[in-house]
Amino acid sequence: MAHSTTTEPRHAQPEDGGGRRRSGRPRRRWGRIVLLSLVVLLLAAGGTGYWVYSGLNGNITGLDLDEALGDDRPEKLPTSGQNLLVLGSDSRAGKNGELGVGNVPGARSDTALVVHIPEGRSEAVAVSIPRDTLVTRPECAKSDGSTLPAADRVMFNSVYSTAGPACVVKTVEKMSGVRMDHYMEIDFAGFKGLVDAIGGVTVTVDEPIKDESSGLDLSAGTHKLNGTQSLAFVRTRHGIGDGSDLGRIGLQQQFMLALLSEVKRQDLFGSPTKTYKIADTLTSALTTDAELASLTSLAEFARSMNGVDPSTMETIMLPVAYDKVDPNRVVAAQPQAEQLWEAVRTDSDIPESAKKSPATGG
Repeated sequence: MAHSTTTEPRHAQPEDGGGRRRSGRPRRRWGRIVLLSLVVLLLAAGGTGYWVYSGLNGNITGLDLDEALGDDRPEKLPTSGQNLLVLGSDSRAGKNGELGVGNVPGARSDTALVVHIPEGRSEAVAVSIPRDTLVTRPECAKSDGSTLPAADRVMFNSVYSTAGPACVVKTVEKMSGVRMDHYMEIDFAGFKGLVDAIGGVTVTVDEPIKDESSGLDLSAGTHKLNGTQSLAFVRTRHGIGDGSDLGRIGLQQQFMLALLSEVKRQDLFGSPTKTYKIADTLTSALTTDAELASLTSLAEFARSMNGVDPSTMETIMLPVAYDKVDPNRVVAAQPQAEQLWEAVRTDSDIPESAKKSPATGG
C-alpha cells in the first residue's frame, strides 16, 4: 500500500471520457515512455555502446503498413498533426501463456487507442475503441498471401486474430476516415515486464474492485501495483460498472496516465542499468510500423512529442450504443462518432456532443 497519489480517483465514473484530466504536478513528457534515457546508455557504455544499440534495435518488430495496405487509405492530415494507433495484444503464445490470461487460441487486440497529436504538439487526445464494438471489416490480405473478404458486424477485437495487425489498422481507417501515421503494439508479457522494471505503478480507486475472472482484489484507496496486478487492473471488467467492456476503459485510461507519471517521477538518468532493463523489456515486446522500427526513429518521434503533457491529455471513449440485435455488443453511436472522427480528421477541437456515449448514459 502506498500513501501518495499519482492520479485523481476516477473509478466512480470510469466511462466518462469527456473530461480533461489535470494535475498540479510538473509537466510530464509522455514521449519518454518509448526511449527514455537511451542516450545515457550509448554515451556511458563507451566501447559497448554499439552492442547495446544493436541489441535493443534488433528487439523491435517492424510492420510495413504502406506495403500491407496499399494506396486505398485516407489522405494524410493537411497539417503536421499525427495519428498513432496503439494496441495492447492479448496473445496467449510464449511468455504470455504463463500469465494466466486465458486459454483462447491466437491473439486479440485487448486494448485499442487512437492517439491524435494536433499540429503544434502541445496536447493530445486518446480515443479508446471498445473491443466489443461491432464493425465492418474491410477486405484484407492475410499473412499467408490469401485474401480475407470484407464482413459486416464482426467484433472489433477479433480482427487481429483473424487477419493480423495490418487489417486492424485498415479497419480503424475505414471506420474513422482517419489515416494512421504510426502503429505501436505491446503484448501482455511486455506490459507486465515494463511495470515490474520500473518498480510498480500507483493508482487510486474510490470503490473496492473484486474480479475473480482477472484475479484483481483491491480495497478502496491507493495501491502500488506490480506487473501482474497491473495487467489484471487494465483487463478487469466483471468487478466494475455493469460488467461490460465499457467499464474498464476508464481504468485503462487512468492507468496509462499513472504509468507515464511514474516513468517521469523516477530518476532513470541516474541508473543506466535500470534504464537498460526497461528499454530491453519494452523493445522486446514492441511492434511498430516500419518507419518507427528503430531506436533512432523512435527517439526522433519521442523528441517531437516533448511538448505533450499527459496531465492535460484528453481521454475519450468512442461514443457507442448497445446493439439492438445483440445487447452484449455495441455499435458506434451516430452522429456522435462521426463528429469525433471529423474533428480528428480536420485537426479541430472535439465538440462536447462527440464525447457523450449513449451506452454509458453520458
